[in-house]
Amino acid sequence: MSQAESNSALQKGRVLPLMEEFYTIQGEGFYSGNAAYFIRLGGCDVGCHWCDVKESWDPELHPLTRVETIVENASKEAKLAVITGGEPLMYNLDYLTARLKEAGMQTNIETSGAYEMSGDFDWVCLSPKKAKLPTASAYQAADELKVIIYNKHDFIFAEEQAAKVNKDALLLLQTEWSKRHEMMPLIIEYVKKNPKWKISLQTHKYLDIP
Repeated sequence: MSQAESNSALQKGRVLPLMEEFYTIQGEGFYSGNAAYFIRLGGCDVGCHWCDVKESWDPELHPLTRVETIVENASKEAKLAVITGGEPLMYNLDYLTARLKEAGMQTNIETSGAYEMSGDFDWVCLSPKKAKLPTASAYQAADELKVIIYNKHDFIFAEEQAAKVNKDALLLLQTEWSKRHEMMPLIIEYVKKNPKWKISLQTHKYLDIP
């Protein structure tokens, strides 16, 4: 495939920069505990300093992979696909989700919402970041709002974001992993005082699985 053909296929979402794919247990949010096939796409310009997958930021480090190959691998293992990154909405996800649904799979996404929504998703986990706020389409599409708590100011940010999502979105607070001993007691007290929020844990890290 020529460079021009590759660029065209990428623009149409027929190929995507695949960083990794693996079958595991969802560790976070509403679907925590469910078996899920993770499709991690390379490429992100949001730039969180505490990101634990910074190797995903440069899309050129990850091979352009045909969507049909991704779907074949996923559907052999699982019924639930989680599209994540990086920032997966950098790409047109219409073709990927259509093929996953044709294969009988549920489609979930984990996104910062920094780009316009594309794709047909059964569940949207919106995890907004201060450096590049979500689009209106992402706020509206969110099934759950998951705010990462790194410091005390993040509680203010969480409330600002909660005011922007649709009224049915599940509200979750999750400590940044390296700050869990410091911030978890504050999150517990905050949720007790503000019970519209729930706590999300990174259970996969406690289980020591991907």
